[in-house]
Amino acid sequence: MTSHTIRIIGGQWMRSKLPVANRPGLRPTPDRVRETLFNWLGQDLTGWRCVDAFAGTGVLGFEAASRGAADVLLVEQDPVHAAQIQSTQVRLAAHAVRVVVGNGIDTLWQQAPGSIDAVFLDPPFDATLLEAALQAAAQAVASTGYVYLEAGRRWDDTSLRATGLHVYRYLKAGIVHAHLLTPSHETTKLSPV
Repeated sequence: MTSHTIRIIGGQWMRSKLPVANRPGLRPTPDRVRETLFNWLGQDLTGWRCVDAFAGTGVLGFEAASRGAADVLLVEQDPVHAAQIQSTQVRLAAHAVRVVVGNGIDTLWQQAPGSIDAVFLDPPFDATLLEAALQAAAQAVASTGYVYLEAGRRWDDTSLRATGLHVYRYLKAGIVHAHLLTPSHETTKLSPV
């Protein structure tokens, strides 16, 4: 079932390999994009609380934990992917990492408002749930926190207006549009529908 591996690129588990299952819709964040993201966030995430709402391989969450994040919640709906993430968590003795099988959007709504330092959103590109995921992330993220969005198209401040987030940094690498978003402080955070 595992077709290849990807590696953690920074922190205490640098060069550790994570298995990538050969399953539809699984598209791990490329090394170059992850390197840029963690340059944007800073290499030291000591004490951060993070949620990877569409974990897949778990690589974004493991990258955060590798750099010192204190609490990393990896949410994955597919039980096969979740089991693989749990196996990696045990192998790395990643005590800051928790794995939940479930819906990433629901899990974000369950977080205390403004309690998360970084939310990672990397759903399948053909999914139609980005608006809902962004709204859930916007309520969960701290006023000084970040939401990372990986999508198949570019999002700008106009398309993000209803979420209360705005674009802080942006990168296009191949088919990947990588956005680092921050709360705009001008829009009231939304409640779940």
